[in-house]
Amino acid sequence: MSARQVLTADQMRAAEQALFDAGTSVSELMEIAAGGATEWIRRVAAGRSVTVLCGPGNNGGDGYVIARRLREAGNAVTVIAPLDPATDAAKEAKRRWDGPVATSGGAQGDVFVDCLFGSGLARPLVAEHALLLRDLAARHRYRVAVDVPSGIASDTGAVLNEKLPAYDLTLALGAWKFAHWSLPGRALMGQMRLVPIGIAGVGGAAQLVERPRIAAPAADSHKYRRGLLGIVGGAMPGASLLAAEAAQRSGAGYVKLLARTPDPRTPADVVTETAPLSEALADLRMAAVLIGPGLGRDGAARAMLGDALAHAKALVLDADALMLLAPAMLARKLPMLATPHDGELETLCRAFGVIAEGRRARAAALAKVSGMVVLAKGPDSMIAAPDGRLALGIPAPSWLSVAGTGDVLAGIAASRMAGGSDPFTAACEALWLHGEAARRAGPAFTPSQLAERVSEALAAAL
Repeated sequence: MSARQVLTADQMRAAEQALFDAGTSVSELMEIAAGGATEWIRRVAAGRSVTVLCGPGNNGGDGYVIARRLREAGNAVTVIAPLDPATDAAKEAKRRWDGPVATSGGAQGDVFVDCLFGSGLARPLVAEHALLLRDLAARHRYRVAVDVPSGIASDTGAVLNEKLPAYDLTLALGAWKFAHWSLPGRALMGQMRLVPIGIAGVGGAAQLVERPRIAAPAADSHKYRRGLLGIVGGAMPGASLLAAEAAQRSGAGYVKLLARTPDPRTPADVVTETAPLSEALADLRMAAVLIGPGLGRDGAARAMLGDALAHAKALVLDADALMLLAPAMLARKLPMLATPHDGELETLCRAFGVIAEGRRARAAALAKVSGMVVLAKGPDSMIAAPDGRLALGIPAPSWLSVAGTGDVLAGIAASRMAGGSDPFTAACEALWLHGEAARRAGPAFTPSQLAERVSEALAAAL
């Protein structure tokens, strides 16, 4: 199996069906999945009492198996099931439990295990079940959700009921689901662990962004071989200076600011090219260009964007460039990465006529219609490619929610592209390096302090 793949509910059902077609029964797979979950629960319970809430489907069947195995391990177990099992496998799991089953709450103990509804749920819990869930969670000190917490939509992470409990641990069965990495549901899941059950890799599945494998420069490298990056300066040069600092620390061999007027704050190790932009971009050694941070939105900024689109070998579009971009400007095909936040994503979707429901669908549709790789940045960042590939970022420190950190991300991505990475790979590398730099920067950092940590993050990926 691929521990990185993220599946929709339909993809998960198809992957399980492949196991059934190969000869594994539903009950056998339930024993495997629930057995793996039991090991995690047994460790956190450490001999304490456990209450298992079982629903009518196979997620409830997992609960009966978990209860039986915990009882065999010596834990005191209470099972509560407001509904009778509705599937053959769940019925068999309840029969093998062969213990008392309460139909309502009142249990109080140490560990609560939610097996009410799993990844198949797409509608809110009925009031009776929502109240039971909240009551039981409140009566226990430690809370575990099996697969997906009840009341959270598996494919979107939407919270379908009010006042759902927060969990200490969520155990994903077989594969990650989109809810595990999508807000607002992700915020209720606590720590997350994957329980393998033999699911094979699924073609076209989304993937989690993982630690990149970045090589040190070759022994015969020089600044141009490592990549010359041009960063277009504009009305607010501080943003491009932040991007330049991050770019220098993430692999590019040479970073140039392309600005008609030098800024006195420019560090000595950053060269400013003052020639007209079209002339500066004519340098055949320039491997990639970043435009947008601090660009402005006037006529001069629009003209500079036109020059970049006409002459760059590879291009990263950020900030103001995204607000100025129109479909007619993309007449020339080149490797291109766009890094919009939610507001910029909405603007781009309007400009390109994208109508889609949900952030993930909008990013994917925009990538397809525009030909750009789209890094939709935010607390649950994702990367969509024109060919349908999708990557989800793992959670980064919330301290990144400060002005200027997007400029740092754009600088990292442009640096990786200047060094030879394609836009999708560069976006994945940049997203991981950005989050790792934030983890190393600690709390309440400034964007320049974040940029200073990028080289440490790069070292962690070597």
